[in-house]
Amino acid sequence: MTNKFSDIDEFKRALTMAMRSISKQDELTVSFGADKGNLSGLKARLPMPNKNMDNDQINSLRGEADSLALYLAHHKEIVDKKYEPQGQNARGIYNILEKVRCDAIGANAMSGVSKNLHQMEVNKIRRKMLSVNNDNPETKMIDALSYMVMERLTGNKIDEAQEFIEPWKDWIEERANTSIDELVKSFNDQSKYAKITRKLIGDLELGDELGEDPEEDDEDEDKDQDAPEETIESEESSSSEDETQSDDMEIDDGIPEEDDSMDADMSEMGEESDNDDDSMAQAARGRGNDNEARRELPYKIFTEKNDEQIKAVDLCEIDELDKLREYLDQQLNHLQGAVTRLANKLQRKLLAQQNRSWEFDLEEGLLDVSKLTRVIIDPTSPLSFKMEKDIEFRDTIVSLLIDNSGSMRGRPITIAAMCADILARTLERCSVKTEVLGFTTKAWKGGKSREEWIESGKQPAPGRLNDLRHIIYKTADEPWRRSKRNLGLMLREGLLKENIDGEALEWAYSRLITRPEQRKILMVISDGAPVDDSTLSVNAGNYLERHLKQVIQKIEIDPSIELTAIGIGHDVNRYYRRAVTIVDAEQLGGAITEQLAGLFDEEFKTSNVRKKIKVNN
Repeated sequence: MTNKFSDIDEFKRALTMAMRSISKQDELTVSFGADKGNLSGLKARLPMPNKNMDNDQINSLRGEADSLALYLAHHKEIVDKKYEPQGQNARGIYNILEKVRCDAIGANAMSGVSKNLHQMEVNKIRRKMLSVNNDNPETKMIDALSYMVMERLTGNKIDEAQEFIEPWKDWIEERANTSIDELVKSFNDQSKYAKITRKLIGDLELGDELGEDPEEDDEDEDKDQDAPEETIESEESSSSEDETQSDDMEIDDGIPEEDDSMDADMSEMGEESDNDDDSMAQAARGRGNDNEARRELPYKIFTEKNDEQIKAVDLCEIDELDKLREYLDQQLNHLQGAVTRLANKLQRKLLAQQNRSWEFDLEEGLLDVSKLTRVIIDPTSPLSFKMEKDIEFRDTIVSLLIDNSGSMRGRPITIAAMCADILARTLERCSVKTEVLGFTTKAWKGGKSREEWIESGKQPAPGRLNDLRHIIYKTADEPWRRSKRNLGLMLREGLLKENIDGEALEWAYSRLITRPEQRKILMVISDGAPVDDSTLSVNAGNYLERHLKQVIQKIEIDPSIELTAIGIGHDVNRYYRRAVTIVDAEQLGGAITEQLAGLFDEEFKTSNVRKKIKVNN
């Protein structure tokens, strides 16, 4: 039926009165135009009606009016801003599910409103089907999610929406079905609903876009308010250390204990000849008493033809890589709160250092209130002023080199993979490029290199006698979204074997020095000294360790590279000048943050000292 009404102005007035009644806002003003419906404060704008509209179009326009009014009635901006995510996709999901919540409240309370809203969604779906810009997978997923949640909240199925829902239904339900059920139970409470929405976003593998946990901020504020005045200053001075420690403690949750099955590959070492094992062990133990001439022999490599430098994606089938990444995501989801705070802490620190600093003890500027006590004690003392200034932040790259040896399997390598993922995402937000590398060997006890050495007559002191495997998980120029799948490879059974640290460090160094960035940081994560039974059985017992020290010395004297190391249960301070040792893998995230933050702090302290020297001169 066309020409449902003859008086357009009367219809406009009816829509306006209905919106004011539903929103309970008598001061609401409603205008009409050619654009889509929108709301700004107490000003609403709707599409202009016309006399040729049929019943469906009339109800659809009523639905738009009802939707805006319901949003105005049930949406609290202060709650919205508190829980709103940072990332674009996460924020899109958050906003549309909040709109669905408000619509559902009205649909469940008023049958007429329910009918109008249903027709509005049907018309929107029809327009989407005709749109030429309907190929974005993120948009399709959000649409499917909103329709699924709407159906759950209202109990009304939208037949036209099934074309959008079906391709994504299994994927969404597999990950977020529990969270959707929780939304149904809490949609009358915006705060609870917002919290669950954030959890749902994490379930959908968008946890990196959430930003800081607002609940944690509330707890911190409460603690600050309750703290005695005399302790506030000391707490502020040590806040970064305390935050790091608290984050480390939370990382323990959600990481499974090392499974016995994870050690399956280690048993390969014991399956070879017992005689060979005994002779190799005795030889390795006896090398410590070799003469000085033997110890000073240069580092040699028997053969390099069996070594490989390979991308992670080439080491594993895509399907298996996806499964490994999914497992890694499960671990990250368990720790989403701690992970988010860790990432944002580093991000805030880096961005703050990039953007600003303060000059103190000036004769003009902003009054430095922290030094007013000096004036009170001695009235003759001059007032001290400070001024904010911009800092030139050098273009930076961070290369993360991770030990992929057999002793890292289980919890250490899982935590290392998680930290690499967090670090790559966080530094990318700060415009700091990140490279993630791993090192191991292709085989236990030598592989093809040892076989060739035996075939050639077992020449004495052959040097390194195993096949290297250097893995590129993420290149510096590759965005995290394209390489995130690769990081799951660290969790693969059979990958982790032995570790020859010196050559791996040389390899990472050679990649880093060719980069155009002004500042280059190389961070090594390892849980022990270099070990390769094949090499140590026919060379000095300190052969690999001595070479590692030589490489470290070479890199540390290079002013263009800043080298730092983190040892997991292993004292790396005897190798590296700048290093930290942690006793448990769960401390790794905090250690990485602390080390990087320390490096940047050091840079700015140095730059400030240089500037002061220039001023004084």
